[in-house]
Amino acid sequence: MQNKLAFFPDEDIIHFSISDEEETDSIELSPNITAELNKKGEIIGLEILKATSYIRDVILDSAQAKLWKKKTSTTKISHIRPKAKIHARQRSTC
Repeated sequence: MQNKLAFFPDEDIIHFSISDEEETDSIELSPNITAELNKKGEIIGLEILKATSYIRDVILDSAQAKLWKKKTSTTKISHIRPKAKIHARQRSTC
């Protein structure tokens, strides 16, 4: 079986199927996210409730983290002086 992804807009649910096996149990991974398990306890599917909010928040958090990381790494680099230039200035003023 190929993985299947289904979105149910009226319920705002995303369902991701990994296997056609029968679901015998489930476990809540976090609020609004449930893993569906087969009889061996293996994950055969995932269900995300309030999916549009979840996906939006995950994408925004990821994008903001990358932008923050880029901004802070650029800021740090722009304020660092190479040691060679500092030593050259110190020698010329002595």
